[in-house]
Amino acid sequence: MSSVMVVHSDSEFNNNHALILNNNEASPEELALLAKLEEANRLIEADAKSLNSISNNSGHSRKSSDTSQISLTSGTSSSQDRNCGEDGEEDVWSVWGRVVNDWDTTYKKKTAFIKEMVRKGVPHPFRGIVWPLLCSAHDSPVKKQYADYIKATSACEKVIRRDIARTYPEHDFFKEKDGMGQESLFNVMKAYSLHDREVGYCQGSGFIVGLLLMQMPEEEAFAVFVKLMQDYRMRDMFKPTMAELGLCMYQLENLVQELIPDLHVH
Repeated sequence: MSSVMVVHSDSEFNNNHALILNNNEASPEELALLAKLEEANRLIEADAKSLNSISNNSGHSRKSSDTSQISLTSGTSSSQDRNCGEDGEEDVWSVWGRVVNDWDTTYKKKTAFIKEMVRKGVPHPFRGIVWPLLCSAHDSPVKKQYADYIKATSACEKVIRRDIARTYPEHDFFKEKDGMGQESLFNVMKAYSLHDREVGYCQGSGFIVGLLLMQMPEEEAFAVFVKLMQDYRMRDMFKPTMAELGLCMYQLENLVQELIPDLHVH
């Protein structure tokens, strides 16, 4: 199957944020998938425009996010994800396209298949769509609260600012002081500190949020982070006592001792 989606190189994409589709070769499923990807880009643009004034009023400069573009361009180097295997295996992009286009039905009927696909790796361009779907954050009501959190003030702002520069300091998206990446990271961390006042802000959680921001806009990253913290027990590791973290470290140490004794005594 010939590829119908062409993603520009990083430099070309920065100049022309476009995903080119050859309509003469595209199937209805591929057209529907393209529409979803384009809609994700529109959401990011609308996200930047609608929240820019809010951020300015709260004293924070919010620059438009390129996180979805980072996701798309990072997929340009993974051509093996888009090509058929030697054994005739179907194009991975096409499979994920069908899964995303009919998520509710596919997830209910083919849960084991989706788990297998995820374990093989979600292609970069799909992560901003698939990750929220996997944790049911795509329709989370907390996204509607995000704008209000951005306007509010958090007691954790000073310490969040202090740690921002230490989070992925060598990554292009985050290394610029007060740049778009650092500002997005600050916004999401501040929003969570207001959303979950028991946990507030804990150093280290920014690396989780930063990873999400590499793939999706702020509101989506916030919603996924809330899901990870609340539904997957991660918040217990970031509570002030850090009792759950201590338990996890104890379990890890004992597993290493049992399974890799040479490493344990090293």
